[in-house]
Amino acid sequence: MQQEYNPQQIEQDVQSYWEENKVFEVKADPSKEKFYCLSMFPYPSGKLHMGHVRNYTLGDVVSRYQRMQGKNVMQPMGWDSFGLPAENAAIKNKTAPAKWTYANIDDMKTQLKQLGFGYDWSREVTTCSPEYYRWEQWFFTKLYEKGLVYKKMATVNWDPVDQTVLANEQVVDGRGWRSGALVEQKEIPQWFIKITDYAEELLNDLDQLDGWPEQVKTMQRNWIGRSEGLEIDFHIASIATDFTVYTTRPDTLMGVTYVALAAQHPICLAAAENNPELAKFVEECKNSKVAEADMATMEKKGVDTGLRAIHPLTGEEVPVWAANFVLMDYGTGAVMSVPGHDQRDYEFATNYGLTIKQVIAPVEGSELQADLSKEAFTERGVLVNSAEFDGLDFDGAFKAIAAKLEGLGKGKVTVNYRLRDWGVSRQRYWGAPIPILNLENGEAVGVPEEQLPVVLPEDVEMDGVTSPIKSNPEWAQTTYNGQPALRETDTFDTFMESSWYYARYCCANDDTQMLDPAEANYWLPVDQYIGGIEHAILHLLYSRFYHKLLRDVGLVESDEPFKRLLCQGMVLAETFYREDANGGKSWYSPADVEIEHDDKGGVKSATYVPDGQPVIPAGVTKMSKSKNNGIDPQLVIDKYGADTVRLFMMFTAPPEQTLEWSDSGVEGAHRFIKRLWRLAYELNQAGDKVELDKASLTGAQKNLRREVHKAIAKVSDDVGRRQTFNTAVAAIMELMNKLIKAPLAQAQDRAVIQEALEAVTLMLAPITPHLSHALWQALGQTTAVETASWPQADQSAMVEDEKLIIVQVNGKLRAKLTVPADASQEAVQALADAEENVTKFTEGKTVRKVIYVPGKLLNIVAN
Repeated sequence: MQQEYNPQQIEQDVQSYWEENKVFEVKADPSKEKFYCLSMFPYPSGKLHMGHVRNYTLGDVVSRYQRMQGKNVMQPMGWDSFGLPAENAAIKNKTAPAKWTYANIDDMKTQLKQLGFGYDWSREVTTCSPEYYRWEQWFFTKLYEKGLVYKKMATVNWDPVDQTVLANEQVVDGRGWRSGALVEQKEIPQWFIKITDYAEELLNDLDQLDGWPEQVKTMQRNWIGRSEGLEIDFHIASIATDFTVYTTRPDTLMGVTYVALAAQHPICLAAAENNPELAKFVEECKNSKVAEADMATMEKKGVDTGLRAIHPLTGEEVPVWAANFVLMDYGTGAVMSVPGHDQRDYEFATNYGLTIKQVIAPVEGSELQADLSKEAFTERGVLVNSAEFDGLDFDGAFKAIAAKLEGLGKGKVTVNYRLRDWGVSRQRYWGAPIPILNLENGEAVGVPEEQLPVVLPEDVEMDGVTSPIKSNPEWAQTTYNGQPALRETDTFDTFMESSWYYARYCCANDDTQMLDPAEANYWLPVDQYIGGIEHAILHLLYSRFYHKLLRDVGLVESDEPFKRLLCQGMVLAETFYREDANGGKSWYSPADVEIEHDDKGGVKSATYVPDGQPVIPAGVTKMSKSKNNGIDPQLVIDKYGADTVRLFMMFTAPPEQTLEWSDSGVEGAHRFIKRLWRLAYELNQAGDKVELDKASLTGAQKNLRREVHKAIAKVSDDVGRRQTFNTAVAAIMELMNKLIKAPLAQAQDRAVIQEALEAVTLMLAPITPHLSHALWQALGQTTAVETASWPQADQSAMVEDEKLIIVQVNGKLRAKLTVPADASQEAVQALADAEENVTKFTEGKTVRKVIYVPGKLLNIVAN
């Protein structure tokens, strides 16, 4: 064993061993308990960032720990390699997205290997590969045949200069990111998958997910947004037309004073033909943002259509308005407006001088007040001014009004969902082509299986305006049953690829089928999934939906894809800047800043090293390019080694909380590793390895061994059950402080330290795998640490022969006694009475009470 710890050499040698021996390659084995651990795969941007490092270290720690439990562990890795960033980079760098993507994959794969992650690279998937998206296309055609896929008109961002659809992120302050033209809202045909058919199941099955954070389940419940309400029909006599509204507050129906329709509602469009003011408003709404988040804050505008609707119960006429706060593709595109009891409706009515009527009053005795001269009363209460329904509470009114409307044939109770069907069309190039053929007779059919995959051409030139497959008519031209046909030139939303990649890992190299059911049902569901909270809704919801689709065609048996979910916190770092002459800020990397701290650890001064001039500290925030505070993992690996980075990541914060990058913290982790290495070296130098003789141990040796096994018990629980890796590392560090102070002179001293270091090496193996591999050999083991089992706590070693008892008189410390662990209260009290410092404070006094906490405390109360 070399005297000095040399991480670069150790890590290189160990990684070569892993690769040559295919240590992490696994196969399905029904005779063994499986464990599937998966971290969300990265977009191949070219370089890993610290967020990646934290995510993947967590996954690797879990995987290696489970392998040490004797389980058949699969931990794969791949690349979420389609998407808009590759197009933008290709335009910027004057290259093709494919070339840029594959080069980045090579670079990032090298970095992942340098960090020592135990991936089964034989299962690697790349979503932009035809071998991968071929099966996605095949599955889409099957869903189309089952009626779960359809095409309809939908609103998109349209750049009138570049003549192209823009993603939301390509719209900057309402203008196209390249042309600068004002973006329009345009309706074009889009493909959708009927996720709403599974809304109820997606909602109910959240109750199965005991291993998911409650926060994530709540976010999904809110996104699905189940509500029970009434669909109510209104009639417009002048044009002999009905329209339907949906409401969860039928108790307010008698307070409807106007109805509001989306500007794109067919009734508004028809009315606009003879109403210039309305036509202008419809055009204005067409070019405004339509996201729900924008609706909440934007000014509420509208135009009276001149039409009047008949209230379904009172028979009164109410005005029909076109309003910008109603969305055509949300619900029915029409709402009943109750300004007395809805704040949005109240503001609109106030603005346009519409009637406000109170029909709900606070419950008698309630502290709530209803002052409609100031604002809407939005709480539930009792009905007033509502004819036969007066005095009813919410539930009573719901039932009575529903019954009345159903009897009149003007309404029905229905369940509604906030969830909308999944729009999977994108007009961008770098994505999987949608496998649909458009025939001359207007019919659309799925691409026949023998013609799959529909391959995206990779050798293209990007002009930044039009997708290469849209600008090349020849690419779309094909035949179907001998007749001319055109391929669909839209590509899939990249959520399509990331929604089933976890399943493809089970049989990544099978070129005959999407999934091998035997393989998939052995490995699935994923036992542990790890990724950022930012994916809590869409990615996880789409994956859950996709899994149910796979189940319903017989490819998997389970209902859910992920048993246990861990959402790791962000990595934060300090930020520094200087103000520019124009009032802007230039940001400087913390790696180039020298900091002087004050007595409390705060930043006293900060200097930009290259020019020696001060920079201004701006606090700690998420690592990002915009503030130039990302720390390049490669620089840290080159200086300290991968194991130091991994140890720092696991020790500094609980996995679900934010982690603040600290150079001093990294240095501290490195010092700990060197101390461990040094102790192993000193043990090697102290003498030959000897067997542990439990019967001959001294009291001090027993005490030290007890600390070792208590640490094993705690670390096992922290890593295995609680997943609090930071407290596990803290327990190992605390143990090491005791081991370093222990003697090595006697044979049994060395035997105890040998056992302790073997345990520490095994407990650290998931976190610092290169170090543990090398130490395991240095400690005289003939097998590889990767095949070793997790250490077991010796219960007999944790039994204490003696106890330290604190003796108090009237609550004040007067003595400390070392007694046999099984000593009775009477025996302890007798020993205490014999202590001179105890009798000094009890002599001549009456003992009123004796309080005894077994094995810990004896308190004598005397006066």
